[in-house]
Amino acid sequence: MKLVTYESAKQSRLGVVQGESVVDVELAYSLIAKGRIADSKLSAAADVLRKLGRPPQDMIELLGQGERYRKALGVVAAHSGELQKKAPKGLLTPLAKAKLRAPIAHPQKITCIGLNYADHAREGGMEPPPAPIFFLKSHNTICGPGDAIKLPPNSTQVDYEAEFAVVIGKRGSRIAESDAQKYIAGYTILHDVSARDMQFADKQWFRGKSCDTFAPIGPWIVTPDEISDPHNLRISLTLNGETLQDSNTSNLIFKVPFLISYLSQSATWEVGDLISTGTPPGVGFARKPPVFMKSGDSVSVSVEGIGTLTNPVA
Repeated sequence: MKLVTYESAKQSRLGVVQGESVVDVELAYSLIAKGRIADSKLSAAADVLRKLGRPPQDMIELLGQGERYRKALGVVAAHSGELQKKAPKGLLTPLAKAKLRAPIAHPQKITCIGLNYADHAREGGMEPPPAPIFFLKSHNTICGPGDAIKLPPNSTQVDYEAEFAVVIGKRGSRIAESDAQKYIAGYTILHDVSARDMQFADKQWFRGKSCDTFAPIGPWIVTPDEISDPHNLRISLTLNGETLQDSNTSNLIFKVPFLISYLSQSATWEVGDLISTGTPPGVGFARKPPVFMKSGDSVSVSVEGIGTLTNPVA
């Protein structure tokens, strides 16, 4: 199942992608609340959704209802074609016409992993780390599909980094690696844009990684049932149509369950937290000559099983 945040009539809405349409969560819930779902195939799912008492207000609240709620929502969305006859206008929006936003606008933490592909570490003149390197990006970095990555006036070395990201769906600390899967709500794409001149001048990463719009995410959250193995996904990036990064998540040094468990020994994961797992080789600063993004560029990150996140540069 693909969960989206999208815009309709200048309002933020939650949706489920069903084929080539987006099913509006609030309008689907209105059918449930009015008791207009009598089909036995749907009644059990409707009962699960009805327990919240109202539609979720944002993606974090939706994810916080748990896996059973998400599965029930998927059952209702799968029958949206039948429900449309009973629904108010707007239950279904063509996916091609939906203005997708960042699936999560305000996560508590955007946690990123540095140097998590050995060949990326070596292309920057460093050895792969013996333990995960964590750093944070701030909320102002988030933007959605199609939103412009805005070049800051005090940087001339804005670089691209394709990343596979994990979305936390359950609050937890001191999590065993064997239990980590229980805390995953889904997966998405995060483009870890970086101002290298700031990053290297500061000798730490926060300022160069946290400029406005430096974390495009999306286009949606894909639930774990659609990703059979998160450690066997092709990941790539194109800049103006030219492929500059092309690897596979099988090359991650530190795998997703280990990352979740490792940091949870000292910090609590919250619903909606993002873990961006690191970028493969091919980044701009390591190329000869270096390649940095400029105004007018178009950059796309693709992850197998999730899709493609495309943003212009301005």
